[in-house]
Amino acid sequence: QIQLAESGGGLAQPGGSLSLSCTASGSDFTAYAMGWYRQAPGKQRDMVASITSSGKTHYGDSVEGRFTISRDNVKNTVHLQMNNLEPQGTAVYYCKISQGLNWYWGKGTQVNVSS
Repeated sequence: QIQLAESGGGLAQPGGSLSLSCTASGSDFTAYAMGWYRQAPGKQRDMVASITSSGKTHYGDSVEGRFTISRDNVKNTVHLQMNNLEPQGTAVYYCKISQGLNWYWGKGTQVNVSS
């Protein structure tokens, strides 16, 4: 059974930093793309950052230059370093892994950016 366990998140002040991690278990995820999405109250779930199995990264326009995604294939973990956080970054952040038509979501972790 494939499971995703997210950690990190919490409260940060505007301009501050937080780090998220997501560890996958139940299979070999070397060939999977991994990514982070976020959903603010009343809004759709948007892609924040993604990383392919070969390490190519892609970022949403609103986080480009401030967030960094990375992966550790030995530990089946994807990380999201979030710097210079903005209040509009307040949302539930979800980890997602995918390969072809198969994808799996984590349960989400809350990030609050407020002074």
